[in-house]
Amino acid sequence: MTNTNTNTTPQVTDAATAKGGQPTGGQPTGGQVPGYVWAAAQDAPARTLFPGIRLRSLWSGDNGATAHVLEMDPGSCWEGLDVHDPGPEEVFVVSGVFNDGERDYPAGSFIHAPAGSSHVPQTTTGCTLFVFYPEG
Repeated sequence: MTNTNTNTTPQVTDAATAKGGQPTGGQPTGGQVPGYVWAAAQDAPARTLFPGIRLRSLWSGDNGATAHVLEMDPGSCWEGLDVHDPGPEEVFVVSGVFNDGERDYPAGSFIHAPAGSSHVPQTTTGCTLFVFYPEG
C-alpha cells in the first residue's frame, strides 16, 4: 500500500506522528520529519463496497481520521443511505462527475458533509473521489 519516497511526489502528513508518535499510515520518507508519510493510490488495495464502487484506503491517524480514494464506475450507486456519523465527510472530486442524490459535482468540486448529514452517492459518468474523515 505504501512506498518509501525519495523524490518530490506529494506526501500526506501524519499529525499524530509529528507530535512524537509512531507512523500510522505509509512509510517514513528519507530526510523528512518523522511522521511525514505518503501512499500511492494505485498501490493501495481496492475493497469493493458495492457493485462498481471501490475504496482504496490511504492513511489512518491515531485519532480515527482516515483518508481514502473512492472509485465509482459509470452508472454506479451506493446501496442505501450514506450517513455521516460520528463526524463529517470531506470530498474532493478528482475526476468525472459525482452526484449526491441532489445535484452533480464536476471534477474540481469540494463537498463538506457535516456530521449527521446523509446522501446517496452515485454517478452516471463515473468518478474518482478523495474522501477524508477528520473524526473517523
